[in-house]
Amino acid sequence: MRSRTHPPVPASLRLCLHALLVGLLGLAAVRAVGDGTPHAGVVVVIACLMAAAYAAGALIPAVRPHTRAAAVWLALLGGVWLVLLALSPDALWVAFPLYFLHLHLLPTRWALPAVAATAGAAIASYVRHGQVITPGSFIGPLLGAAVAVATVLGYDALFRESERRRELIEELVSTRAELAEAERTAGTLAERERLAREIHDTLAQGLSSIQLLLRAAERTLPSDAPATAHVRRAREAAQDNLAEARRFVRALTPPDLEHGSLAAALARLASRTTAPGLMVKFAISGSPVELPTPYEVALLRTAQSALANTVRHAAAGRAELTLSFMDTSVSLDVVDDGRGFVPGRGPAATDDDAGGFGLPAMRARARSLGGTLSVESAPGEGTAVALTLPLPLPLPARPEQGAA
Repeated sequence: MRSRTHPPVPASLRLCLHALLVGLLGLAAVRAVGDGTPHAGVVVVIACLMAAAYAAGALIPAVRPHTRAAAVWLALLGGVWLVLLALSPDALWVAFPLYFLHLHLLPTRWALPAVAATAGAAIASYVRHGQVITPGSFIGPLLGAAVAVATVLGYDALFRESERRRELIEELVSTRAELAEAERTAGTLAERERLAREIHDTLAQGLSSIQLLLRAAERTLPSDAPATAHVRRAREAAQDNLAEARRFVRALTPPDLEHGSLAAALARLASRTTAPGLMVKFAISGSPVELPTPYEVALLRTAQSALANTVRHAAAGRAELTLSFMDTSVSLDVVDDGRGFVPGRGPAATDDDAGGFGLPAMRARARSLGGTLSVESAPGEGTAVALTLPLPLPLPARPEQGAA
């Protein structure tokens, strides 16, 4: 198990580390030959052997950070260095690049003890070779180890912070794209619903009234009167156009209402709404009656928005969706047992869900149909959202019959 994320090392730093280690090995070999120290030839051989082992590890693909191959290679390299350290005091300086190798290739819990052991071996070698003992002989290797640790761990911290920023930027870009798509979808649905409402409330209602008036006029005229045929054709044209307008309204209806009733759409919504630990139930009260399309859309959108707020904010275990038909009105109640909020100040009061239907939008939709929306909640006591719409009065079958 890795104890820290391995950041990539730039090629320039790797080349500098290679050059430093090879240069220090070369210095130890040259000093041993130049000073005429005993075993100078062995020092040169050991230095070359260590350089070859280092080159092999740098070229072998299996030697990667936090792998067994890397640990074996470092152990081999350290063993050769200890032999060289026993023969030449100048091999002490090779400890510095070894610090970086330990910190780069080993997990932190193993790298720090390895660095400390390397520094201790360097100090022991200095004392063993009879050098003049000064504070610098101890401070030098320890200071080098401290600089290496601070450099590598600092670089790791900067790399992790950079990665977090990169991931955050990617998440923000992705969220921005999803939000833009959701806004486009919400705008399209809102425009479809507005057109359906306008067609239903103006064109369809007007054609229906014209058809009823023409039907009444046709009944008051003698069957053999020339105007009767014209009135009949006008009524049939109005009837055909009314059927076409209703087809337009159905085509603009939200997909959830295209293949079934409002109750079926609400039941599907309840079954599809999922969250950890949340159970949603749907119930219907009273005798269902056929509702105009704008009513069905308003009730469905309110249920979607209220349940979306329950999933996002309430942390509820239970939610109940109830559609009630009464003599003069229809109502929708969405009740949950979640954490609740202070109405007007909680997140749900201003938050718009993915479909763009927050509480302000629900209130505006209720007002446009002459209804009311109420929200009851308190911290820790759940939330209840209730939409009540007055049932539209049926059109009279024969508006002119009384005057005829």
